[in-house]
Amino acid sequence: MGIEELRNAVRGRVLLPGDAGFDQAVQPWNLAVAQPVSGVVAVAHAHDTADLVKFARSANRQLVTQTTGHGATGGIEDAILIRTGALDRLEIDAERRTARVGTGVQWGAVQAAAATHGLTGLAGSNPVVGVTGYTLGGGFGWLARKYGWAADAVRAFEIVDADGRCARITADSDPQLFWALRGGGGDFAIVTEIEFDLFPLSRLYGGRVMWPADRTRAVFDLFTELTTDAPPELSVWLQRYQIPGAAPTVAIDFAYLGEPDEGRALTARLDSIEGILADTRGALTPAQIGRITAEPTDPSPSLSRGELLTDLDDAVIKTLIEAPVAPLLNIQLRGLGGALAEPRPEGGARGPVTEPYALYMLGLGLPHLLDDIQTRFAEILDALGPHITGSKPYTFLAPGETASAAFDPETLARLRQIKITRDPHNTIRANFPLHH
Repeated sequence: MGIEELRNAVRGRVLLPGDAGFDQAVQPWNLAVAQPVSGVVAVAHAHDTADLVKFARSANRQLVTQTTGHGATGGIEDAILIRTGALDRLEIDAERRTARVGTGVQWGAVQAAAATHGLTGLAGSNPVVGVTGYTLGGGFGWLARKYGWAADAVRAFEIVDADGRCARITADSDPQLFWALRGGGGDFAIVTEIEFDLFPLSRLYGGRVMWPADRTRAVFDLFTELTTDAPPELSVWLQRYQIPGAAPTVAIDFAYLGEPDEGRALTARLDSIEGILADTRGALTPAQIGRITAEPTDPSPSLSRGELLTDLDDAVIKTLIEAPVAPLLNIQLRGLGGALAEPRPEGGARGPVTEPYALYMLGLGLPHLLDDIQTRFAEILDALGPHITGSKPYTFLAPGETASAAFDPETLARLRQIKITRDPHNTIRANFPLHH
């Protein structure tokens, strides 16, 4: 079956190579990732998605779902790319404290709708990230130390399976697939809607405090103090920046899930370091949580690397705190622990993370910088040696890595068996497929 027949197979808009708008439609969030797909379909609804799956099976083509294109990894030559912006249902049930969200919805919209009821979802730090991809990969942000993985808050998935059948998946209806979808990635089915728990939170206290780079060691020492004794309501991240053309800086970002007065008291030690360049601390609603890190909301080219750290000893300090940031843009440390480290017998495929810190490194993905950035990543990882475990959250994986880094061997084997059983023809492909 030829790709041209795709236009007659679905109701949603179809773009093929050479069509006006095709190049823009295939563009992922990370502009350094190429996506030479055979076609793009903006599906109209769940049944349209089912028709697309049946076409792909007949045409022997893979399907890759992307809402915003975050997490794109490449390696999808000749696949059909699904854009889900039309699947934009968003309903808040304030009494049940739940949300029903179509797979085209971004976290900012959920947070804005929930905040009017004094509720929050377990959102990430960027409001333009899609809810579905983030949740399928586990999902952790400012609320995770208190409430755990976003995936574990899911009550039900509406899916289209690899045979083109629509189904509602819950712990009772299909416990194996429900387990896999909660943190195992998007390799098992095409999710068209998610229902998940919301949590009471009318306001929080947080923001960023920034200093010149010569305060880096003092800021790091304070970061370790804050993260060592922080209650689960407080999350703290350290950021080192080297923006081209600007002086290097260091910052602490934090969120406290509670009354501003309590948050101010817990973080008062931030004022003990002189030379503050910028200070955005203040009371926020859950809808404003993206203001804390103020991450870019437009696509750009980048290279990233994420790891989990066992400790912050002298070797880690020398590598991450004392060495220059360049040629990278950003070195970030996140304090973990809390609910992220707690086993949940009823939880999904994304199990607990026992490492106390996460490391995230970012570079500008321009051609003339790629070699230097990759070399710097390698140098840092080599220097950290035994202080990194090699395991990492699924959403921290970068192009070139595989899903095996996100799961222990037993979990990975179980996920692969579910994939083989549910999608033996490998019609559906996640950003990081279970088979490589």
